[in-house]
Amino acid sequence: MKQLHQNIKGRGSSDNPVNRFEGNYIDYNLDEETGEKPNPKTKLIRDHTKEIISYNTSPDIPFNAGLNVYRGCEHGCIYCYARPFHEYLGFSVGLDFETKIMVKYKAPELLRKTFNSPKWKPQVIAMSGITDCYQPIERKLLITRKCLEVLAEFRNPVGIITKNHLITRDIDLLKELNEYNCVSTTISVTSLDNKITEVMEPRTSRPYRRLKAIEKLANAGIPVGVNVAPIIQGLTDHECADILKSAADAGATRASFIIVRLPFKVKDLFEEWLQQNFPDRKDKVLNKIKDMRGGKLYEAEFGKRMRGEGNFANQIRDLFKVQTKRLGLNNDHVRLTTEHFISSSGKQLQLFT
Repeated sequence: MKQLHQNIKGRGSSDNPVNRFEGNYIDYNLDEETGEKPNPKTKLIRDHTKEIISYNTSPDIPFNAGLNVYRGCEHGCIYCYARPFHEYLGFSVGLDFETKIMVKYKAPELLRKTFNSPKWKPQVIAMSGITDCYQPIERKLLITRKCLEVLAEFRNPVGIITKNHLITRDIDLLKELNEYNCVSTTISVTSLDNKITEVMEPRTSRPYRRLKAIEKLANAGIPVGVNVAPIIQGLTDHECADILKSAADAGATRASFIIVRLPFKVKDLFEEWLQQNFPDRKDKVLNKIKDMRGGKLYEAEFGKRMRGEGNFANQIRDLFKVQTKRLGLNNDHVRLTTEHFISSSGKQLQLFT
């Protein structure tokens, strides 16, 4: 039997598995929302990328252009599908993903350069498509905020998804963008149970703080939705209706969901995490995931990887259809516009998304 690692306070993973493909480091130890410090310490590594916009070709992702100012994420969500991206950088999907954060310090400068280029075609940019732009280090680095300043200056539309209440710090810029119909926001809520979130996603904002973020954004007139993601069968799926009701009460006007995805070695991390924290539910959870994944823990096929398949997947879809309509969360899409984009010549372009 595999020996289990001890839980590490403030971290999702307690293991650092070998990279499947087998700069300077800066010590940076930030307080969590609770005031406690994680161990091991976070190391920030300068990312020397020269291009700040990445482009998506996946048919089941609703955006083409993405902006990720950080690679790796201190939130430490044990289920995070982005963990394997860290292996391409020579790191592990485990603790490395949470503690060795690649930082694009020049992101605002590169974004400005992109917008000033005659090659740029104004379009919606998604922030946090891979890792959260409001993870704890953003509180002091302010890179996301500086990027929002550039987006507001050029009036380029942006969609933001986050698990962190820190987004409310930037309401002033979000309001400025919203004057030109250039922003939409989404808050991800996985569970309303603090005991689960504390071990499953240890450095995210607690559930009540995320709901408070929805309320603050809605009160500021900023379009905000809730993403119930990921839904983990046998662990959090029973909370879907309550999450939707709480989000609607807070002011959300739309909702979406994603079934848990466990690519590559994330499967192993997740299994060990279940054994450590919910051993009595482990088999039930894994079997239910397999029921929606054709007998596997992960299905990479477009159209199935986000929503799953089979009876249980259909039940979740039906529940969402009924509940979102009942709660007024069925405003599926916020139509953002590029008509107010300010080009390098200072002229607004008459382009629409």
